[in-house]
Amino acid sequence: MPVLCSDSRVLFNESRKMAATVIAIANQKGGVGKTTTSVNLAAAFALKDRRTLLIDLDPQSNTTLTFFSPEEIRGSIYDVLSDPKVTVRDVVHPTKVANLCLVPAKISLAKLEANLVGQFDAPFRLKDALAGAREDFDLIVIDTPPALGIITVNALVAANYLLVPIQASYYSLEGTDDLLETLERIRARPNPELQLLGVIVTLYDKRTNLARDIYKQVRQVFGDKVFKTVIGKNVRLEESPAYKETIFSFAPDSSGAIEYAQLAKEVMQRVS
Repeated sequence: MPVLCSDSRVLFNESRKMAATVIAIANQKGGVGKTTTSVNLAAAFALKDRRTLLIDLDPQSNTTLTFFSPEEIRGSIYDVLSDPKVTVRDVVHPTKVANLCLVPAKISLAKLEANLVGQFDAPFRLKDALAGAREDFDLIVIDTPPALGIITVNALVAANYLLVPIQASYYSLEGTDDLLETLERIRARPNPELQLLGVIVTLYDKRTNLARDIYKQVRQVFGDKVFKTVIGKNVRLEESPAYKETIFSFAPDSSGAIEYAQLAKEVMQRVS
């Protein structure tokens, strides 16, 4: 039987020496597949025996709802970011996926921005909160909201890498300049180690000329930072959250499962 995240050998393992690699998945444009990518990339890591923590940093809580109903949530990332006495370890929820844990979000996270106004440590709350838990995991994946406010800034300050999903649609590159400008500002001061891991093209419909043209544009802009893997439009990917499943348990033979497994392999090659 696979080892579950709740097993003491996986969660809070005091014998680990290396800190986890932290990957923030961000794009201020909504509907580009951030949550789908966060959930299934984290699940793919876990299935490769990587001890993985998935953090839901989006007030919409769609990542959380993929695994749990609201009444099952004991504590959330809002508690961690608003109260220094609450640690990540206090709110980690083991999932039914072996080697995968979740730090959930609730709608209360939406009021965090207002609460952090004027706080000198506002951009560093998540980084500080992760300090005690990074040695418990191999990889930490952060799902962010479709905005470049203080919540997303917290993810970028805490991360080693930024992964950008871009939808293969007419307005796909809209807003990417702002995101890259934010990346450079973060690198200039609070997190000089932050790197652009890569760009993943999502919701790709190979039947259309438009999708192929958009893919070429993305390649022209980002060059070798674009992953070879492309995530196509897939009904199974859309259905799986409703059944509280990742694509790997819901439709393991689907193109979505194959593509996210390939993406995970590419990501691990880049971070290693």
